[in-house]
Formats: sequence, C-alpha cells, structure tokens
Amino acid sequence: MFKLIFELLFSNFKPNNNSFSSLCTSDFPPEDIKYMKDVYYGVIDKYKELSIVIQKHAQGFNLDRIYKTDLAALLLSSYEMMYLNDIPINVSISEAINLVKVYSTEKSSSYVNGILSSIYKELTSKK
Repeated sequence: MFKLIFELLFSNFKPNNNSFSSLCTSDFPPEDIKYMKDVYYGVIDKYKELSIVIQKHAQGFNLDRIYKTDLAALLLSSYEMMYLNDIPINVSISEAINLVKVYSTEKSSSYVNGILSSIYKELTSKK
C-alpha cells in the first residue's frame, strides 16, 4: 500500500487502476484485497482531511517540505488510525516508522514517529 500511496503523491491523487489491479490480482487472500481497496480508495477520498491533520501535527512544516516517502507513510498510518478500527494503532505507527527507516533518511523515523504520536494523542483524547 505504501508504494501505491507514494505513487498517488505524483499523480494529484488520481487512481492508477493498472497499478492497483495488478496488485489485487496477486496471490492475496480476499480479506487482504478488501483492506487494500479500503485503504487505497480511502486515502484518495480522505486526502484533504488527512492532509489537514498531518499539517496540524507537523510542527510548522508545510506538506510540500515533507519528503514524499515520509508523507506516504504518514497518510497510510493516519488513515489506519482514523478510519480502520481493526488495526492496533501501535502496529500502524510501528509499520510507518519501519517503512521510512527503509525508504527515507536517517532522521525521518523520529520525525514521522513524532507526528504520528501527536495524532494518536489527539485521537485518544477525543474518545
């Protein structure tokens, strides 16, 4: 999902049905395909709302200044935290941090962790 969301960042959030379809024809179980569809189209649908939340917690950084790899991980994890109740928040944050450790800079993991932890605190304070 991370790579598809990363791709969306370069296409003005216009879905690439070829990329998504080729992923869904892989050997994934039906429940995984449902998750992928929910997240892919959910991030597209909720992009503005997710961007506002991320921007609010990015400590003065404009979204244009955040590395695309970091932003893709932030969008994925934020969507999971805000809209998918069956994924533990700590798992979502941990996965995002692991993704940026692999695909981004050394400092990105602590930056992404800080933003996601701040979003998490806000979400749990509303409950």
